[in-house]
Amino acid sequence: MKSRYKIVLFDLDGTLSNSAEGVKIGITAALTQMNKPLPDLSDYSKYVGPPLLTTFQGLCGLSEDEAHEAMELYRVDYEKRGKYENYLYDGLVELIDALKTGGSLTAVATSKYELFARWVIDYIGLGGRFDAICGATLDGRRKEKADIIRYACDTLGVEISEDGVCLVGDTMFDAAGAKKAGCGFVGVTYGFGKREQILNAGGERLAGSVEELYKYLIEG
Repeated sequence: MKSRYKIVLFDLDGTLSNSAEGVKIGITAALTQMNKPLPDLSDYSKYVGPPLLTTFQGLCGLSEDEAHEAMELYRVDYEKRGKYENYLYDGLVELIDALKTGGSLTAVATSKYELFARWVIDYIGLGGRFDAICGATLDGRRKEKADIIRYACDTLGVEISEDGVCLVGDTMFDAAGAKKAGCGFVGVTYGFGKREQILNAGGERLAGSVEELYKYLIEG
């Protein structure tokens, strides 16, 4: 088998790890400590995927300064509790190993704070399987998915192209980021995003399971 892409980038939350409960716990803790009202957090697609700073300002209605304060409170609580609410989706170890054997470089490209992303990758059993783990900065200087895709490709020393680089992700933010950055994209519908939203953001190829990813990522 041969990989179709020189680089395959994976989103983290909802693509590699089932992590929504930990994100929900962290948001709830931060807003509670700030005596801010809690928004409806029943729809994971609204806050698992976009940059957390954007979530605190948009979904939660905080000012920029308040959002930065909430980020710090979230970070502290996530260290204590939220990071343990991460569970690897079945079949990913085999897929990543097949991509590596087939000639791909693999990397994580996530809007999660990079240090948290590194910890989560080790915790769910994928440590050592990626050529790079690239995430957001806590201060928001690097948070948008397109910027993180560029950062990942710069880290690996590869120029972005639609036929050379592919992002695998589960939300409309992933689809839009891939389009903006100029790389290929495969959406997964087993995560937290919604099929219609992914399609509307330009994600034309969808996989309903890890097994279905093979036909988009590996030849033969």
